[in-house]
Amino acid sequence: MSYSVGQVAAFAGVTVRTLHHYDRTGLLSPGGRSGAGYRQYEDADLARLQQILFYRELGFSLDEIAEILKDPQANALEYLRDRVRRLTEEIGRLQRLAEVAEQAIEVRRTGVELTPAERFEVFGEIRFDLSYATEAQLKWRDSPGQKESMARAAAHTKADWRRLMGEAAVWRDDLLAAFDAGEPADGERAMDLAERHRLHIGRWFTTCPPDMHRRIADDFAADRRAFALVVPPSRQRPGLAAYLRDAVHANAARRTDREENR
Repeated sequence: MSYSVGQVAAFAGVTVRTLHHYDRTGLLSPGGRSGAGYRQYEDADLARLQQILFYRELGFSLDEIAEILKDPQANALEYLRDRVRRLTEEIGRLQRLAEVAEQAIEVRRTGVELTPAERFEVFGEIRFDLSYATEAQLKWRDSPGQKESMARAAAHTKADWRRLMGEAAVWRDDLLAAFDAGEPADGERAMDLAERHRLHIGRWFTTCPPDMHRRIADDFAADRRAFALVVPPSRQRPGLAAYLRDAVHANAARRTDREENR
């Protein structure tokens, strides 16, 4: 039995334009002809279309499908195995994003709502980059410290945020003063500033042992979005993020030495 392009489009759930495109590219050229010369789809064509739609549903490109259909026995298994791997990775990524979204919903539901004026009053120039926040959530999602930090941040009141950010502003001024004065990153003044930052995290978000503090500082030096959470771009200096990282590492080493010498 033969079918017109319109009939095939209707029961296959595709557009006539799509079928014409498959015809032009040679992916699916109907083998029959009507008495008036119009192309007609035969049973073999419909079987091929079914395969095409199956692979399209799995996310294969038309070029990949054409390659598979050249020799389904030889090509399909390899392509399908690769697709399973990639789909599994994508499922994992989407699951992690869903968890991040759920946590964001929880923060929005339990956290403190601030008007734009209040937000500027509390946070000033500090801005939270959404792309970085999402990446950080994915990166540290299994960390107990990250979960505790999110929960405690959500529980902060407006007054808490004012105190927290006021404390951070004083620390930031002291950091800039030490850097501008040329204080060495492994000197007492810089290491004391690093220790104040570590204790600030522990006081307001989560316990921050030296190893965790080193990882945080490494992020500051590697990603400008992370460093902007502590020093807004307008107040940054070249080399300041690396200076803070080095001070944090030096302070961590100092704490280790002290503990070992007890």
